[in-house]
Amino acid sequence: MFFSLSAAVGILRMPDVYTRIQCSSKTVTMGVLPALAALVIGEGAFSQYGARALLIVALLGVLNPVAAHALARAAYRTGVPMWHGAVQDESLEDAAKKSGDPGDGRGGDGSGKRRG
Repeated sequence: MFFSLSAAVGILRMPDVYTRIQCSSKTVTMGVLPALAALVIGEGAFSQYGARALLIVALLGVLNPVAAHALARAAYRTGVPMWHGAVQDESLEDAAKKSGDPGDGRGGDGSGKRRG
């Protein structure tokens, strides 16, 4: 319950979509997995409910990070801006280096807008 409450507050307080995705993915991991672990311990790993709980734990362990990454990547590719206090945008800098742009990594015109 604590993790779910703290994540809800975090989602409301975080400044951009990228940090909100991080808060929501941590909620699933730290909020749901302990409840499923309690079910496995209470019912036994080889019971009907315990086996299903273990399957859900395995799926969440794989799918939760993949879904968070896909959401963040989609947001980045559609141009959702990062929080102005973010340290740096490494993907944009790498793209500028690969394209041969000798500028500051923000694009050819220095406007800070991504191209393409």
